Amino acid sequence: MNHDNHHQAAWSDFNDADAQQGEFNLIPKGTQALVRMAIKPGGHDDASKGWTGGYATASDETGAVFLSCEFVLLMGPFAKRKIWSNVGLHSNKGPTWAQMGRSFIKAVLNSSRNIHPDDNSPEAQRARQIRSFGDLDGAEFAARIGIEKDGQGEYRNIIRLVIEPDHKEYADLMQAKLQRDGSMGGGSGGAPATAVPTAAAQAPQSGASYTPRPGNVQGRPAWAQ
Repeated sequence: MNHDNHHQAAWSDFNDADAQQGEFNLIPKGTQALVRMAIKPGGHDDASKGWTGGYATASDETGAVFLSCEFVLLMGPFAKRKIWSNVGLHSNKGPTWAQMGRSFIKAVLNSSRNIHPDDNSPEAQRARQIRSFGDLDGAEFAARIGIEKDGQGEYRNIIRLVIEPDHKEYADLMQAKLQRDGSMGGGSGGAPATAVPTAAAQAPQSGASYTPRPGNVQGRPAWAQ
C-alpha cells in the first residue's frame, strides 16, 4: 500500500521533483575530448582570398563568410556526440571575426599536427600552411568543450578551446588517439612525435593528403578522403 500512496503523491505533490535542467542533455562544461572536424560545403569561393573548393559559406542576410563546421567527439562517454559551430572568415562589421577564425584554424593545425605554438622552425611554419580548407576537413584535434547561449537564448555546446601541445592535457588525449588508431588496425600506435613535423613540412608541396602517421585516411569517412 505504501508504494501506491507514494506513487499517487508523486503526481499530486511536486515539491520533491528535481529542478529542471537549463542545460539539458549538454556535454558538461570543461569536458576534454578528441574531436574530428568536418566542413559542410557552402559553395562560396573567392580565389583572391584562397577560398576555393566550395568549402566556405556566405550569408545572404549579413554578408558574413564562414566555414560551417561539425565536430564529432571520437571517444569517451560522449563519443559520437556532435557540436556545430561556424569558423569566421569575413564579417562586414570589421576584422575581429576573421581574426578569431584564423586563430582557431592555427590552433587546430598545431593540435592535429603536434606543433608546439612557440615552435617557429621552418618545419613548424610549413605545418601551419594549408593548400585549401580541404586540409582541415577530417582534422582530429584535442578540445575543451564549453556551453554558451545562442541568439535565441538556448544553451548549446561549443568548442571553448583547442588544446595545443603546450597544454599538459594534450599528451594524454593524443595517447588515447594513438591507442584508438592502433586498435582500429590502421595506425602504428607508436609513431614517435618527432616524425610529425617532418610529415607536416612535406604536406603543402606534395599532392597527398596530410597524414601525421600511417593509417590516418582509414580513420576518416569515405567522403573526406
